[in-house]
Amino acid sequence: MPSIFIAALVFACLCGISITVGYHRLFSHRTFEAAWPVKLFLLVFGAAAFQNSLLKWGSDHRVHHKFCDTEKDPYNINRGFFWAHMGWVMFREPSKFKDQFPMSRDLLKDELVVWQHKYYLPIAVLVGIVLPGLVGYLLGSALGGFAVIGFARIVAVHHSTFLINSLCHVLGAKTYSDEHTAKDSPIMALFTFGEGYHNFHHTFQADYRNGVKWYHFDPSKWAIWSLSKVGMAKKLKRVPETTIRNARIKMEQKRFAASGAANLISNQG
Repeated sequence: MPSIFIAALVFACLCGISITVGYHRLFSHRTFEAAWPVKLFLLVFGAAAFQNSLLKWGSDHRVHHKFCDTEKDPYNINRGFFWAHMGWVMFREPSKFKDQFPMSRDLLKDELVVWQHKYYLPIAVLVGIVLPGLVGYLLGSALGGFAVIGFARIVAVHHSTFLINSLCHVLGAKTYSDEHTAKDSPIMALFTFGEGYHNFHHTFQADYRNGVKWYHFDPSKWAIWSLSKVGMAKKLKRVPETTIRNARIKMEQKRFAASGAANLISNQG
């Protein structure tokens, strides 16, 4: 039975990384380019996460960035923690856009992306449920495979992704910008494959990294960097260090000014 849980952890990592590296940083933000075998792998295991096709996921995510914290934001944190976490999925509202994929026109030109969208459900079922059952059978329990490697793993990866939309907009610090609710949290990075440095990401979404410091826990960044070293990824985008440093200094100055004003009011009181 322990082998079932180890297999579930492996599947969770494969699906989680496929969402953060593939759905998110590769396709939605175009922060690097990848060879077609890598793209295929990320699309297949991304589908196995049961978070919709890349076309739908990517369009929703781009809308979130463009209209963050407004009524057009599909997972607007200002509508409450539950809504941002999973309410927007459970009670999906009619689209505010005429186009089915308002932010995915470039993705429609990618044959692999279109293929995954067309066959999303069969891929998801085969890789996300049938394959775990087969692995479970080989490990001594087909039922354990379906229940733990399949369904329990799906739920775990779902909530890992949902935390990025909810808790990463609540817990942490506004390190680089206060123009949005996204926050940086090293604690959240542990549960989201490195996506916890969310203030950095919303401020510099074209960067392939979320944890910009070398010591930041960001396995998605490490995976992309590793792929580049074996020739399977290229053109990794990085925001200039001076731009990042200036943004951080600006926020520190704002906090210092706000602290000084608060102390002045307190002394006058």
